[in-house]
Amino acid sequence: MTAALLIMWGFIYLCAEVNWRDAAYYAIRSFIIAEFASSCEWQFELLLINHEPPITSYTARILVLVICYGILFTIFDFVYYHYHPKEKDALITTGELISYAFIGLAVFVMSNLGFIVPGLPIYGNYSDQIYNARTLVDLSGVAIMYTYHILRMNMRIRYELDSVHNILHNQYVQYKQARDAIEMINYKYHDLKHHIIVLRAEENTEKRNEYLNQMEADLLNYEAQNKTGNTVIDVVLTMKTIYCQKHGITITSVIDGTLFKFMNAMDISSIFGNALDNAIECETKIASKEKRLIHVNAHSRKNFLIILFENYYEGEIHLGTGLPVTTKADSQFHGYGLKSVQYVAQKYGGAVDASASDHWFHLKILIPIPDSSTATDSDNNSKNSRSSF
Repeated sequence: MTAALLIMWGFIYLCAEVNWRDAAYYAIRSFIIAEFASSCEWQFELLLINHEPPITSYTARILVLVICYGILFTIFDFVYYHYHPKEKDALITTGELISYAFIGLAVFVMSNLGFIVPGLPIYGNYSDQIYNARTLVDLSGVAIMYTYHILRMNMRIRYELDSVHNILHNQYVQYKQARDAIEMINYKYHDLKHHIIVLRAEENTEKRNEYLNQMEADLLNYEAQNKTGNTVIDVVLTMKTIYCQKHGITITSVIDGTLFKFMNAMDISSIFGNALDNAIECETKIASKEKRLIHVNAHSRKNFLIILFENYYEGEIHLGTGLPVTTKADSQFHGYGLKSVQYVAQKYGGAVDASASDHWFHLKILIPIPDSSTATDSDNNSKNSRSSF
């Protein structure tokens, strides 16, 4: 039976183009369904054998097998079809797989225990009673696994809806940031015209150079163009940097945007947008502008993409299941920003780790790079973009 389960696992893994966890999840389900179908088919064979006169022909047994398996597998295919993820990957986590494997193991052991240890009270002393108990246990197991699958899919749908709500909220925030950016550009454009008028009227060379130096300093101070090698990251950083400038927050970045070629644009935007929003929200609560500090770093090491968000904080941060617990009153509709980051990381087979020490909050994202030939070591920062605002 172990060999049969391993063959199912390998067959699904090779033919369905899913990861090993998803393949194991489907294999466990298939194994228990096959156990139930086998048990039901044997029940019908017993009816033929106990019939008067007994029906023991090979043709009748094959017909019963084909009908029983055909009907049951058609039913299961139908009921699971409506609760199958639209994406190719089911994104089964290790914890979910362990729970599912425990359910499958418990069902298999309980359904076959009567054959291994005859005479148990719950199975009776007769073969018919053992077969009936086996069928009922397998049926219960199939029902439990189906319920588990439905609950998991419903939780996933709810999470995705919450994520969409969070994305829409972020889009509105980005709209307001874009509006503020346009206003700042208009102000600077208006000031620039006055500076030009003053420069043309100024005859003293030293004062003219002083004005030019001041203009250059202002341009450097308000420059918000990020050149990381990835346009999505450039746009997100530009919008967040303009917002930080307006609210007295210092943000620095060292990012190699070329490492993100394998990621979807929406996923990149979700990681940087949500992580920076979380950091900015924390910094705005700090009274002293000198302590409002955010640092972003993205590099590769040993074929892994490492993204690190760090920000200074005051007070206390309560870390829940690896992520900080939201401090907002309406916690039901908040806290999905970093959960979205975690969801994206898991989508690419990565992980998220959050820690806090010495008034610095660290959000570390580790994602494997699919093509090792494109990876560059973190020590080689020649392509990295450095900017400070």
